[in-house]
Amino acid sequence: MIKLTRLTKSFGSQIAVDDLSLDVEGGELFGFLGPNGAGKTTTIKMMAGILKPTSGKVEIAGFDVQRQPERAKMKIGYVPDDPYLYDRLTAREYLEFVGGLYRLDKKTVGIRSAELFEIFDMNGWVDRKCEEYSHGMRQKVVFCAAFLHDPTVLIVDEPVVGLDPRSTKMVKDFLKQYAAKGVAVFISTHVLSIAEELCDRVGIINKGKLIGVGSIAQLRDRATQRDANLESLFLELTCDST
Repeated sequence: MIKLTRLTKSFGSQIAVDDLSLDVEGGELFGFLGPNGAGKTTTIKMMAGILKPTSGKVEIAGFDVQRQPERAKMKIGYVPDDPYLYDRLTAREYLEFVGGLYRLDKKTVGIRSAELFEIFDMNGWVDRKCEEYSHGMRQKVVFCAAFLHDPTVLIVDEPVVGLDPRSTKMVKDFLKQYAAKGVAVFISTHVLSIAEELCDRVGIINKGKLIGVGSIAQLRDRATQRDANLESLFLELTCDST
């Protein structure tokens, strides 16, 4: 579902992502970890078609994001780390706008929006303008928008930032449900316990390079402390690569 091939992104002389290759299958929940500035968000923005790679390519559900951007993006649900919304729209109006981008008819948008607003416990807020929302509430709207068209690939950058414990549990359960339906779920997070709890495999990026990928058990086999948790593994692997 997701295929990154020798993906590289440079900003002048700085290499943010360095020759990264990775495959994520449908039904897999993949965690993408790394220190601040490691290249996680840059990678995700190239996957979503927001940034153009310096070299290499991204394929989503068999479509090249650069050569077939519209067809690739129709397959993606994307939750950015900063939940940008149009502040003068209500949540309902925002989802109607997003539904139009995905060529959904109004009836489908209405049904799906109502389901998602119920799941995300937003029914008292959906007709208020987004400028009134807290960060957590804005995050909920962005999640609703990402799930609206039933994507086959879900890309989430920091899934629980700004969410309260109840909403965090709901998001974790929802991500598991989507993966169980065959969706490829790719999440970047700095909350290592989230990755350890949710992910089938994790990849660790440092200074733009993918330095480790596999299940927790496989990464543990690389570590000195064989009974280490993900935090210990992460610190050991990133320190080794400096």
